[in-house]
Amino acid sequence: MNTEPRLLHDLLDRAAERDPHAPFLSFRDQAAGLGDLAATSTRIAHHLRERGVGRADRVVVRTGDPLAAVAALFAVSRVGGVFSLLHESVRDGALSHVLKDCEPAVVVCDTDEAEDEAMARGADFLTTDDLLSAADGPAPAHAPIGSGHDRALEVDPVCMIYTSGTTSRPKAVVSTHQQVLFSARAIQRRLAYRSDDTVYCPLPVSFDYGLYQVYLVLLAGARMRFGTAAESGPPLLRSLVESGATVLAGVPAVSDRLAWLSARTEHRPTSLRLLTNTGAALSEKTVASLRSSLPGLRVQVMYGLTECKRATIMPPDGDLDHPGSCGLPLDGTEVFVTGPDGERLPPGETGQIVVRGPNVMAGYWRREELTAERFHRRDGLFPELRTGDYGWQDEDGYLYFDGRRDDIYKERGFRVSATEVEAAAHRVDGVTSAIVLPPEGRRPAQLAVIAAIPREEVLLRMRAEIEEYKIPRVCTRFEDLPTNGNGKVDRKRLARLISAGRGRD
Repeated sequence: MNTEPRLLHDLLDRAAERDPHAPFLSFRDQAAGLGDLAATSTRIAHHLRERGVGRADRVVVRTGDPLAAVAALFAVSRVGGVFSLLHESVRDGALSHVLKDCEPAVVVCDTDEAEDEAMARGADFLTTDDLLSAADGPAPAHAPIGSGHDRALEVDPVCMIYTSGTTSRPKAVVSTHQQVLFSARAIQRRLAYRSDDTVYCPLPVSFDYGLYQVYLVLLAGARMRFGTAAESGPPLLRSLVESGATVLAGVPAVSDRLAWLSARTEHRPTSLRLLTNTGAALSEKTVASLRSSLPGLRVQVMYGLTECKRATIMPPDGDLDHPGSCGLPLDGTEVFVTGPDGERLPPGETGQIVVRGPNVMAGYWRREELTAERFHRRDGLFPELRTGDYGWQDEDGYLYFDGRRDDIYKERGFRVSATEVEAAAHRVDGVTSAIVLPPEGRRPAQLAVIAAIPREEVLLRMRAEIEEYKIPRVCTRFEDLPTNGNGKVDRKRLARLISAGRGRD
């Protein structure tokens, strides 16, 4: 019998069949085993089916409870629907945009303040408590969900992830069962999570990197601990130690904090064996500090976009042999660099990064022109994702990220890369974290740093790292840089804080 998962919820069911009593997810004082989670998602699926949710129907879930979100997403998969997980902070105009855009059949929220709008748009509404209450008691005895003509196919959509990118309003990346499962397996082959691992994830499940940790843990037979945004700050070390974490799924803000804390205490998470990084480049200084404080820690840096989930992954500690690289393409995929006319460029030449393979997602929901622009078919072959990012490859195929399309700006008549400036600031002794805000209107480029030295000293020392004309004229120090729900630096809020003079000096 072929037990290879074909649909997303098969991933959970296969794991539950192997060991139904194995602990799986925990969050705060809640925990769920594999068998319990499979049963809960099945009961929720029956409830959704009774409310009329079927194949290709969209279900929006906005919750701060990752266990509820995970149960809901597998339930939606069972009925052949398409889930969209939103961060709990998404409300008002942002929530209205999503509901208008995807036209969900059901909306699930922790509170009922969105009920009127959901109902006005023709959607059924449930609170998270309502959804979980439906999971109480025995499963209905009628026919299995998704049987016969109602059963979804591997090529059917299962997930919509809203991502802002450079557009004015978030757009939804659509992923099929097949694409999600391929990507999860390909990533797991590189990261090699183990059955005895405890993966600590301080990122929300609404962020695709947090979401995919669920899939990776199921594939590995490991366990997972979800953290909170608050635990990404000073409590991070304690959370890692208390959870017995062996793997940390991080973004630069989390890794910077871990390095800073670990260098200042003897109570370190010595069980931590692997740090993975995505979202932006990890500074060499942060990595060096982590290796000094946590000698048993290995680091794997990655590059990817929501549109292809993951494009490249470095071997463990591969940055020591290929400094500055973000890795090699996933097995069964291709990454290359193209020039202005779309021609492939040889090693060493910088151009647009293009990804090709089964990890390239289906496209943007109801954005035909943008889908055609980014998901390009060449000679009738599988779509190529034109990332809009720029970089180059070496002779061995390792990719080096050089900046995003919207990363380049003009300052004093010169073209400048925000990524390059941030990297230079990170190399300054005394700087823990750095973010560049490109010019906007009459406002010049601005540099925000967490630093133990005065801002004037930061700018002075950067002259040894980068051309002077590239150094922003404005620098502001902060105790902490504001982050959004995904753990990334909130640049809009940061700009407001700088404008209001809220820095340290």
